[in-house]
Amino acid sequence: MQRLGQMIQQLARYRRQWDTAMKAAKTAASSFESSAVPNRLTETAGFGSNPGNLRMLTYVPEALPPSPALVVVLHGCTQTAAGYDHGSGWSSLADRYGFVILYAEQQEANNPKRCFNWFQVQDTDRNKGEAHSIRQMVEHAIQQHDLDRSRVFVTGLSAGGAMTSTMLATYPDVFAAGAIVAGLPYRCATSVPEAFECMFQGQSRSAQEWGSLVRNASSHRGPWPKVSVWHGSADATVKPMNAGEIIKQWTDVHGLKSSPSFSETVDGYPRRVWTNASGDDVIEEYVITGMAHGTPLAIGRDENSYGAAGPFLLDVGISSSYRIAQFWGLTEQADDITRDRTAPEHVPQDLPTVFTGRRPAADEWAARKPRQDTPNPGAPHMDVGAVITKALRAAGLMK
Repeated sequence: MQRLGQMIQQLARYRRQWDTAMKAAKTAASSFESSAVPNRLTETAGFGSNPGNLRMLTYVPEALPPSPALVVVLHGCTQTAAGYDHGSGWSSLADRYGFVILYAEQQEANNPKRCFNWFQVQDTDRNKGEAHSIRQMVEHAIQQHDLDRSRVFVTGLSAGGAMTSTMLATYPDVFAAGAIVAGLPYRCATSVPEAFECMFQGQSRSAQEWGSLVRNASSHRGPWPKVSVWHGSADATVKPMNAGEIIKQWTDVHGLKSSPSFSETVDGYPRRVWTNASGDDVIEEYVITGMAHGTPLAIGRDENSYGAAGPFLLDVGISSSYRIAQFWGLTEQADDITRDRTAPEHVPQDLPTVFTGRRPAADEWAARKPRQDTPNPGAPHMDVGAVITKALRAAGLMK
């Protein structure tokens, strides 16, 4: 009886912490969305039976190669598809590298915080609920735009990251790779109390236990999707240990050792990589030192800079969206797309080698300034993690 009472008290504490955090996030998100965030997305209706009652929005660049790839993007709680696209810059990457973007957007009727319901079995089983809605969107997009079925990818932040885990586990035959940003392992939770426990405390299981959850999610037996994992070391909303549990889940699925094949430093942050028997990089992990809950961004000074800081969109000097696209092999076809477009005979040599925003028109090339790799100290910077931490401390929920 005493243990039950302690569990109830702990759940109530988690609930207060979550409500306080979401209230602060919603205020920040409203400010971000009301600041004339451009909407580059087009909504599609009638894509299927839509059992999860989600919205489908897409971005299709003007120039595309034959049979382009598809990237599915899932936003976090309190966010919209348009807001997350503006901040993460995925549609700008699509312009540069020639692929189609698909956003699934949550509705408040399904979840008042606009979180994907990654903790509800009816939404995370294959061919059920929200997971099935997203699968239907993928199929509709493939047929409508003549996309390459072998190059379908998925990524998401927070609840969207947890739903990314769901899509990779339940439809490994559909997705070539995925990227989980500040997310959780598949089937970490099957109820609201378990969801809070996974987020704020974390749940440790053996690699085999985690891996079995993925193997049991479908009849698929390989090959398995590549997985990129991103997490901030100072994340107070989804405990950083979840990144390690995701790694355990997918190294077991891929039949890899727990220790990485090699480690390196990228843009000042540690990256660990696991390779398969063929020498292919199939799993990577970035732990962003000192970063709170959000998507890592690298923002420059000029008008063509990539991404925008906002709620859960944090300028820390590394672009997760670009690095993820690179890991998936999407940046390798940039030269082919560039040749298909109008450009001046001479391109200034001081242009950045890594594209950081929309591609300029031909008459803009001469006037374009080189990208600044260091963040602009004078630019507005919204650290939502600090806002949430302040709110939690004010409420007495955090020291």
